Amino acid sequence: MPELALYAVSDGISRGRTVVEPRPKARSEFQRDRDRIVHSTAFRRLEYKTQVFVNHEGDLFRTRLTHSIEVAQIARSIARALHLNDDLTEAIALAHDLGHTPFGHAGQDALNECMQAYGGFEHNLQSLRIVDRLEERYGAFDGLNLMFETREGILKHCSPAKARELGELGRRFLDGRRPSLEAQICNLADEIAYNNHDVDDGLRSGLLTLGQLDEVSLFARHAAEADAEFPHLSGRRRVHETIRRMIDAQVTDLLAESERRIAAAAPCSLEDVHAAAPLIAFTDAMQAENRVLKVFLREHLYQHYQVLRMTAKARRVINDLFTAFVANPRLLPPQYRKMADTENITRATADYIAGMTDRYSIKEHRRLFSVGEL
Repeated sequence: MPELALYAVSDGISRGRTVVEPRPKARSEFQRDRDRIVHSTAFRRLEYKTQVFVNHEGDLFRTRLTHSIEVAQIARSIARALHLNDDLTEAIALAHDLGHTPFGHAGQDALNECMQAYGGFEHNLQSLRIVDRLEERYGAFDGLNLMFETREGILKHCSPAKARELGELGRRFLDGRRPSLEAQICNLADEIAYNNHDVDDGLRSGLLTLGQLDEVSLFARHAAEADAEFPHLSGRRRVHETIRRMIDAQVTDLLAESERRIAAAAPCSLEDVHAAAPLIAFTDAMQAENRVLKVFLREHLYQHYQVLRMTAKARRVINDLFTAFVANPRLLPPQYRKMADTENITRATADYIAGMTDRYSIKEHRRLFSVGEL
């Protein structure tokens, strides 16, 4: 393993865990965090949570679980190349979507609308709530008791009001400071993974065509390179070869630009990273190409009528469930009724719904609203 840079996060300079524990015997503190995340219930649920396509629509489409694994692979590779803490990077990447609702962003938007009068709902905050409180695996504490830097990296966005509630963990949002470089890597690895793999899933579904993608410079350029090297390649292998090259180009660009920024800023410590402008970034040219790809995906995939039909159904399921449980808390399972008594009914309901998989939420909806279902 390469030696860590002076400005990387390490066990020795970490701000530690909320509940002090003995040091692990055969692994680092951040390897322990990664392992706790992988063994968590919330992580397993990601297998049946939507990325773009609902799980039952096809066996080969990405889910939140496979997406998280792909983000972790890209992020870890970048971190190692930059001599940063790849165990911390992997832990953040694997945990970043733990709080996502069923039905992807449609589910999150619907639950956020339901919760608007009660503090709102945001999946990054819910991921933190899961690792800090909702996981029930240990006798000594609630949640997973992760290291401060892992928790900080999970929290990608935060409003000033929420940041004040979080105390020290939210202070950087109030002070305009940056998280670790490991956390910055995860933010952009997430973008690389979902943009490129949504292209793959869109083509597999038939909602996108190769002809449409010829309008997207990032895809068209690498498709031409693949054709030049493998002129007889076609079908899925041509698509995979093209997307592989797209990912490699973005990672290579990110590494070069990040190395340039780090050299210019010359950080000597983690504190220097916190005080600096973002140091992990694409070049302006690659950022512009990524924006074109994002606009294309929004217009041709996320707003495709077949996707919007599923989105409409998802919003109805989330809204119906939330309304029913808040109106009659006795419909909730016992552990969430107890939570409603100690906290409040709306937050307990949001926790219950956010923890559902796509298929479980559909089953719950049928149990509550379909005659003959139990």
